[in-house]
Amino acid sequence: MKLKGKVALITGGAQGLGKAIALAMAKEGADIVIADVNAKTLPGAQAEIEATGAHCLGVQCDVSSVESVAGLFKEIVSTFGTLDILANNAALVQAGERNEQMRSKFYRMMTTPVAKESLSVTKDFTDEEWHRYWGVNVHGAFYCTREALRIMEPRKCGKIINVASIAGIGGFSAFHPAYCATKGAVLAFTRSVAIEVAGANIFVNAIAAGGVLTPPMEHFLATLSEEARAGVHQLIPLGRLGRPEEYASLAVYLASDEHYLVGQTISPNGGMIV
Repeated sequence: MKLKGKVALITGGAQGLGKAIALAMAKEGADIVIADVNAKTLPGAQAEIEATGAHCLGVQCDVSSVESVAGLFKEIVSTFGTLDILANNAALVQAGERNEQMRSKFYRMMTTPVAKESLSVTKDFTDEEWHRYWGVNVHGAFYCTREALRIMEPRKCGKIINVASIAGIGGFSAFHPAYCATKGAVLAFTRSVAIEVAGANIFVNAIAAGGVLTPPMEHFLATLSEEARAGVHQLIPLGRLGRPEEYASLAVYLASDEHYLVGQTISPNGGMIV
């Protein structure tokens, strides 16, 4: 029970990788807060987490809104009195029909002998979509980190885990410039804050996830031909995508008192970037 007696907040915690992290931390003894913009996903996720024996608070929250984040932390303090662990997992990810077309085109150029050409994404990218990604992926991480530090710094204790992506350190998401830019910003933010607060015994690190087999990724793979699907897996030296549970175990480690890591980016990616 590595996290017994701890209170952990996981944003985007009612689905996908966030839910896997919440469940893994609950199984290690932590009480859990899951925040998610999608209210429909909260009751089911909360029930799964409570089935482990953990206390769980589910809160609808839009992390891109400073007011919504302030309300979230008010509920956390009212319910648990403190916060020990923050996992900034909430993020906008590449979705939609056009995105899937661009992703397929990019992977095809990467895995088959076809003529190279521009993906023609950035020149048509809208201001609205660009700012929306920064609002959730970067501003949201900042708002939550700021509120968490107001609790952690006086206590001189805490763990913050920023869930980023290999999109921030490599070109595997070249079909979505906003996602790449924001995940790169999260990694820079991680390094800066980690050095800032290390003297208060607060550990800040990042996970640069690569190839997570979440439901949206499963849906995308299902739209591909068998040959194209094999091509995607061929990009990964391990030959498969990572299961959410495999990433969640790393989050548990970073949330524990078993390491000496400050400002580090750890990238589970099956060998895509080494």
